[in-house]
Amino acid sequence: MWDRIGATDASGLRLRIGTNLGEILMPVSRRSALAAAGAGLASLGITKATSDSAVAHQVSIADEEIATLTRQTAEANAALMRGDIARYRALIALTDDFTLMSPFGGKPTRGVEMTSERWEAMGRFFKNGTLEQELVQAYAAADMVVLALIERAHGEVGGLPAQDWPLRVTLVYRREGSEWRLAHRHADPLARGISLEQAAALAR
Repeated sequence: MWDRIGATDASGLRLRIGTNLGEILMPVSRRSALAAAGAGLASLGITKATSDSAVAHQVSIADEEIATLTRQTAEANAALMRGDIARYRALIALTDDFTLMSPFGGKPTRGVEMTSERWEAMGRFFKNGTLEQELVQAYAAADMVVLALIERAHGEVGGLPAQDWPLRVTLVYRREGSEWRLAHRHADPLARGISLEQAAALAR
């Protein structure tokens, strides 16, 4: 489904790391690229990009950890779009105090509500999907990482015919012991923007 990971650093260089995971557009420094290579990410190539991108802020967390967490996020959400909930859960563990603000709005969902039945229903909700992930910005401090993403999914959702589902997404990961767990996900379907009047209609 994917054939590369891309990254743009502050100098406007786009880094492509050949994998079968797909395309993740990820702001990183040159040091991040070297760290990723040292961590075993292969097939590095650099081409010129047209615009600069903000550099990921990293405090006390190694660059390669952020790169790995971003790649794992992309792989998990791609599995979710295929309806492969088992693969998603194998890649993403939730904190006990997890909160979800879905793109459909309404009351936030809490981790205690994520029962086996709900996970199974989620697996049936998504079918035959693909996903491209763009990392807008990463923030890290001590035992927490925040990823601001654009997810460009295409697939069958909730029984509807296949279509594009671009989402603006914020993820909060917290390190618990040696494991990174997802503490919060907030998504909205406004990646393409709407008018003031449309926003007002939604708010009524």
